[in-house]
Amino acid sequence: MRTILITGASGGLVQKMVPLLADDFLVLLGRDQAKLERLYAGHANKLILDTDIRDEAALKEMLGQLEERVGTIDILVNNAGYGRFADFEDFFSQEVREMFEINTFALMTLSRLVGEQMKQVQKGQIINIVSMAGLIASSKSSVYSATKFAVIGFSNALRLELAAYNVVVTTVNPGPIATAFFDQADPDGAYLNSVKAFLLQPDDVAKKIVGVMGTRKRELNLPWTLALAYKCYTLFPTLADFLARTVFNYK
Repeated sequence: MRTILITGASGGLVQKMVPLLADDFLVLLGRDQAKLERLYAGHANKLILDTDIRDEAALKEMLGQLEERVGTIDILVNNAGYGRFADFEDFFSQEVREMFEINTFALMTLSRLVGEQMKQVQKGQIINIVSMAGLIASSKSSVYSATKFAVIGFSNALRLELAAYNVVVTTVNPGPIATAFFDQADPDGAYLNSVKAFLLQPDDVAKKIVGVMGTRKRELNLPWTLALAYKCYTLFPTLADFLARTVFNYK
């Protein structure tokens, strides 16, 4: 039985992943423990915690207790995160820092702490749920994209550092997913309506993420249309900027 630690466990994507992991012991982290208990009442092998992922001391204490109880984490899934789409001039500095705290710094801290344990036992996998916004920037996603570009750069470096210890680092970069993420990022629904052709269903993304667990997959980019767009973005950056600013300026 694998031990899998998942952050942001109240999100719609994790809700679709959990039923696919019936044979695993899940450590589910979220802000609302009562809600998580209700959501996952049917999963027998689980531990639900409301540990603040921004608090390094709390994370260290939690991981120490987990190691005594269930041993080393086999797979870490960093899923916690949020976004808001707006012109950069409309952001306050505090908002920028808060988004980095959750999307980037907390992920880096937990990856470091769990990575140290995995390095000692020389096995494990860290799966960072990032975003296509971390590969292709667009207007009104400046802060969100910045947090995700940072995670991809961090993940790529961490992958190299842990490779010799049989620890795999996988990045998952999905396009827009039909979840409650957009309740905050896109409250009027205009963006979601404009990208219906690219909209991913959480069931499909969940299956693909579970499918890369235990593999040596480097990255997973979804859907294929946006994965292709990313390749064009790297080959023809000036044209890509023009199209992103005009034809595909959906936000």
